[in-house]
Amino acid sequence: MDRKIPDFSGTWKMKSSENFEELLKALGVNVMLRKIAVAAASKPSVEITQDGETLSIKTSTSVRTTHVTFTVGQEFSETTVDGRPCTSFPVWETDSKISCEQTLQKGEGPKTAWTRELTNDGELILTMTADDVVCTRVYIRE
Repeated sequence: MDRKIPDFSGTWKMKSSENFEELLKALGVNVMLRKIAVAAASKPSVEITQDGETLSIKTSTSVRTTHVTFTVGQEFSETTVDGRPCTSFPVWETDSKISCEQTLQKGEGPKTAWTRELTNDGELILTMTADDVVCTRVYIRE
């Protein structure tokens, strides 16, 4: 059965963000770094290129740029929001939503995961979780 793969590609700007500082706090990021991260991440630019089920996501802020490329259904290495190396396994949760559990490569820490979902009205919703704290960021195409 062939299914239509949603098109995540484009340049996205953030429309809203909830609980980002709370997420960093749950990850154990100190107050000074949290303030810097929250300010820097208040206007991220997200560029997504896509080839079938392979996505390349570049997120740029005034402090740093991250770049991750993955194929849905295949394990890959990335870092958690607070910079710890992890192994991630993205899967289709629904026809328009990718969910990804992260496993730390070493050490202990909160259980982390993320989802990316395209809504019917063309928004991109990113959720990031650390244990029971959920950060939700909504993006619109530029």
